[in-house]
Amino acid sequence: MNTLIAITGLGILVLLFEILNFRKAIIPMAIIGLCAILGLTAAEYDLQESFYNNMVVVNHFSMAFSGLFIILTIFLVALSHDFYKAQPSKLSDFIAIKIFLLAGSVAMVSFGNLSMFFLGIEILSISLYILAASNRLSLKSNEAGMKYFLMGSFASGIILFGICLIYGATGSFDIAEIHELSKSELIPTWFFIGIIMVIIGMFFKIAAVPFHFWAPDVYEGAPALTTATMSTLAKIVAMAALYKLLVMNANVTFTLEVIIASVSVLSMMVGNLMALRQNNVKRMLAYSGISHAGYMLMVLLALTHEPATLFYYATAYATAGIAAFSVVLYVTKNKGNEDIANFNGLGKTNPMLAGILTCALLSMAGIPIFSGFFAKFMLFTLTMDGGFLAVVIVAVVSSIISVGYYFKLILAMYTKEPVEEKQHVPVAFYVVGSLAILINLVIGLFPALIMDLLI
Repeated sequence: MNTLIAITGLGILVLLFEILNFRKAIIPMAIIGLCAILGLTAAEYDLQESFYNNMVVVNHFSMAFSGLFIILTIFLVALSHDFYKAQPSKLSDFIAIKIFLLAGSVAMVSFGNLSMFFLGIEILSISLYILAASNRLSLKSNEAGMKYFLMGSFASGIILFGICLIYGATGSFDIAEIHELSKSELIPTWFFIGIIMVIIGMFFKIAAVPFHFWAPDVYEGAPALTTATMSTLAKIVAMAALYKLLVMNANVTFTLEVIIASVSVLSMMVGNLMALRQNNVKRMLAYSGISHAGYMLMVLLALTHEPATLFYYATAYATAGIAAFSVVLYVTKNKGNEDIANFNGLGKTNPMLAGILTCALLSMAGIPIFSGFFAKFMLFTLTMDGGFLAVVIVAVVSSIISVGYYFKLILAMYTKEPVEEKQHVPVAFYVVGSLAILINLVIGLFPALIMDLLI
């Protein structure tokens, strides 16, 4: 709860700095503030589980994911300095929106009541709608914002309808009480209809097949830093919230498991096969994100296990994603497009950035020694133990397919001739990319550092 209050206070402070004309101090102050909030979260980690009238539940699950969200937000804010350099008068708006987005993210993993969950998802969604359409002079950005707003609004409506049905069946918004009531054989049929509707709405949010069709266009049209936010932070927030929502239902039926398994398989195969056809890097990463949503859905097939595997996979995927986008932001800046041709010869003109992007792509592909490999290994083992061998076989084939388009970008960097001479690279791109890859490597070599946080 203290984390949530501190994040909200920091967002308001950023807006006050704009009023006081302290624009140069906004980003340093925001990063220092977020580091202090991360320290506050870590300090409270070992405290007793807290319930604030069951609206907010503070436990190891919420604290671990909140810490990850704060680290990702620090990276995104650090990248904002150069990205919004041409719009200094609006810098406070962009930074404040990202911080309020973080508040919504924390609420989505700390909720103990469905009303708090819906409040969190709306804060997160409205922030992303604004950021997606923030480049007002770009037709693609306007289209991305409108498309994301329409799809997100429909998804939120479906979730709200599902929550209403759950309330109608149980007479409660409290997830602990709903969990106990769901064990009863007398629970009305519309309770399960409500659960299905909430799950469908969340499938929209994580861009799982067949609810993925908005993602490639929105990712391509939105400003690159917003795409990075949606691809990393927003996706893992939605996955963590979906996990909590499914755990709320104590009676997971075989039909529900089949639905989740089917969506997982479709997301992995469609995401990777469509990514093979892309020449636009942002669209390629959009389809890659769809496939990774499919992998993470495999965790939901083994809800009896601790959520440590989901947290490990989310950390591995998010750090690799942030590292990749730190390079994409530099390479595609002022280009007018995000074609793979822009990356030709990057290994010769800027070996360090090329190395960061290569490591990020290898982690996403699941190549040792990166944490992406160990995350997939743990996930496949968990799913096999749950009796879903067919899903694991599809996941392995899907991973092999993904190597094709990841290496297409790597080969362009090291085998093609450069399209331009080396340009000045802001320090933030090096620092964020290097730190993200370092975290990715460390948790790959020492998985217990992450796994033990949720014990």
